[in-house]
Amino acid sequence: MVGRQLKLLRERAGLSQSEFGALVRYGPDHISAMERGVRTPRPEFLVKADPILNANGMLVAVIPDVEEAMTRARTRHPEWYRDYVGLEALAVSLHDYSTMGVLGLLQTEEYARAVFTQRYPPLDEEIINKRIADRLSRQQIFERWPLPEFSFVMEQAVLERPIGGPEVQREQLRYLLRIGRLRNVQMQVMPTRRAEHPCLDNSFTLLTLKGKDQVGYMESHGYPRLIIDREEVRTLAARYGIIRAQALNPPETLEMIERMLEKV
Repeated sequence: MVGRQLKLLRERAGLSQSEFGALVRYGPDHISAMERGVRTPRPEFLVKADPILNANGMLVAVIPDVEEAMTRARTRHPEWYRDYVGLEALAVSLHDYSTMGVLGLLQTEEYARAVFTQRYPPLDEEIINKRIADRLSRQQIFERWPLPEFSFVMEQAVLERPIGGPEVQREQLRYLLRIGRLRNVQMQVMPTRRAEHPCLDNSFTLLTLKGKDQVGYMESHGYPRLIIDREEVRTLAARYGIIRAQALNPPETLEMIERMLEKV
């Protein structure tokens, strides 16, 4: 409902998604996702948008309903996944190493759709749409204040794999460039040509909450594991440090993604 209202008010104001996004300091893809109802507008966004769109308080008035929807969204993930999602939403730092595909937190809508559509055994269309909406809703962590600290390392093959086809791959690469340029994000690629590697086992994520010990998370074939043992977490953190040291640095990574984008 709020998405439809946003679109109507934006078009009435004669603004494109890019123009409106520039005024509220959101990307056009975020504006599109909110208008289509796959991303929940945050209260601070509605406060900014109301005077810009001459909504006369209409957008501000729906903030209590939006906050209630966001509360429900935090509990709609599968039972086995909720502990991690809750931690992720509160994290002050998140570090991830990806080996097979783009991390869900970094996926575009169409990339996520391709991932869920290609899954075997096949998923019901309603479940696919719900999981896409859930996945995109997690990306609001990039807009949270104070800004969390992020670092992402992905294998070069992750970027080269054309999940969903060339156009989906292009949009995904563009999105990675945008996220990689955020001031609180460090994005790196582990080149395939590297002869040494400290972790050929699996992808994993390291999370730190304010005033809490760091925890780890990994998943294999749908089986999740939240790691709280300090020695295991310490080992993962040490491996991640070596991985980052061996990967391309962030400027080199962005240059590589730009070159790949030109060739797709």
